Amino acid sequence: MLDKELVVSSSPHIRDNDNITKIMITVVIALLPATIAGIYYFGFKSLIILLTTITSSLITEVIFQKVRNRTISLKDGSGLVTGLLLGLTLPPTLPIWIAIVGGVVSIGLGKMVFGGLGQNIFNPALVGRAFLLITFPVKMTEWINPVDGLSGATPLNLLKMEGIKTNYFDLLIGNVGGSIGETSVILLLLGGLYLLYKKCIDWRIPASYLGTIFLMTLLIGQDPIFHLLSGGLMLGAFFMATDMVTTPITKKGRWVFGIGAGIILVVIRVYGGYPEGVLYSILFMNGLTPLINRYTRSKIFGEVSK
Repeated sequence: MLDKELVVSSSPHIRDNDNITKIMITVVIALLPATIAGIYYFGFKSLIILLTTITSSLITEVIFQKVRNRTISLKDGSGLVTGLLLGLTLPPTLPIWIAIVGGVVSIGLGKMVFGGLGQNIFNPALVGRAFLLITFPVKMTEWINPVDGLSGATPLNLLKMEGIKTNYFDLLIGNVGGSIGETSVILLLLGGLYLLYKKCIDWRIPASYLGTIFLMTLLIGQDPIFHLLSGGLMLGAFFMATDMVTTPITKKGRWVFGIGAGIILVVIRVYGGYPEGVLYSILFMNGLTPLINRYTRSKIFGEVSK
């Protein structure tokens, strides 16, 4: 006779003490080093842009929830993370009013129109950035050099347009032109490792994403190290491609997601007219996530194969 009674209940069957708020706080902590570096390199206006995107994101979320008579859920921290991620992907010269538009679109179109947290198809911060890039292409591609604030170009632009390759050390520490939070690879990598340590993200997506880019660029004769250290790749690989809502839930699916995003990025960077590809590679694979989940899920015990 069994010593314990068998309890049958609905999932989840495994629980822990984590919740949405704790995870979002962990993400913010992981982003702090790169955020501080961006403010140091690009000056006080970059701080204003970050505060603007965060504030506009939070206000938009409140307005949508008020209109729909939903409970105000700012305490979960998801709006804060969306606003911060959006701000980190923007140029440090961007007019403040455009940053406000970005925050509104990220939460409004990227999240709330789908029903709110956990129901959005695409990464909200990337939706906002994509909208701004399409709507304000000139302002979204104006760059400055760190510290001196003079007009400059990103390492990927320099390579694509002039064939000039930035040295690895400057790419590592962030002494290059680019978006506010994407330049310091070493600090983004530190934040990503912290997320892995806290088990907030799965290693499979960044590993397959970065690994695919390394192998493909090596095979086609490009410098794989330069591609890994350039642009918003580290920010995208650890903080956006690993989004729990918009990426596959299966282990096989996460490998497929990362490999697919890596292939798209290399095609855009090497053969396309646009020097960067992180944004579109992740958004494209976000759209395929439901299919990936469907075809990579495990067979139910007792299920008959078709």
